[in-house]
Amino acid sequence: QVQLVESGGGLVQPGGSLRLSCEASGIIFSRVVMGWYRQRPGKQRELIARIGSRGSAYYADSVKGRFTLSRESAQNTVTLQMNSLKFEDTAVYYCNAYDVLANGRDVDYWGQGTQVTVSS
Repeated sequence: QVQLVESGGGLVQPGGSLRLSCEASGIIFSRVVMGWYRQRPGKQRELIARIGSRGSAYYADSVKGRFTLSRESAQNTVTLQMNSLKFEDTAVYYCNAYDVLANGRDVDYWGQGTQVTVSS
């Protein structure tokens, strides 16, 4: 059974920092692409960062230069360091694992989501 367990959300002032972590179990961590999505109020869920098995990372323009995604294979964990947070970063953040199974089918796994609120 695949589980993605997120932690680290909360309330922070503009300009502050938060760190989100996602621990994966039940998957071959070295094979999957790990990512973070967010869903802002009234908006669709959007990809903000993802990292491949070899550590190459992609960032959405809205977070580039402020957020850093890393993966720690020994702990089956990815960490999203969020700096210089803005009001518009307020959202529910979801951890995602993208895998391609042996039968060729691709599948997305999701965490339960963690709330990040940027407010003064």
